[in-house]
Amino acid sequence: MKSTYVYIALIVLIIGGLIVMRNTSTKSVSVDRVTKYDTFARCLSDAGAKFYGAYWCPHCKEQKALFENSSKIPYVECSSPNGQEQLQICKDEGITGYPTWKFADGSVADGNQTLEKLSEKTNCPLPQV
Repeated sequence: MKSTYVYIALIVLIIGGLIVMRNTSTKSVSVDRVTKYDTFARCLSDAGAKFYGAYWCPHCKEQKALFENSSKIPYVECSSPNGQEQLQICKDEGITGYPTWKFADGSVADGNQTLEKLSEKTNCPLPQV
């Protein structure tokens, strides 16, 4: 009787482990996906542009969506994990609202920016859509 419970427990653990492994590998693939905006985002970064935002900010989410959430966006997270404080890096940069873009020439653009405006500021060619 005890051995039956042990076998059932082992089967449950094995199935649970397989489910966890499957979900973990699926998440890592989606994080590293390639978008048509990766080259443009990388060019912005190389040109010294930085996008300051917060994970809880709906406008920042809109800005990221414009890039199809490319992992190459030169993004700087400003919020503490609990969403209650601003991180020191953003305090030092004088960031007071989100999203904020800063460029190599020292200029600042508040709010969501179009790809065209970002291209103009950095001379990065627009992605072919």
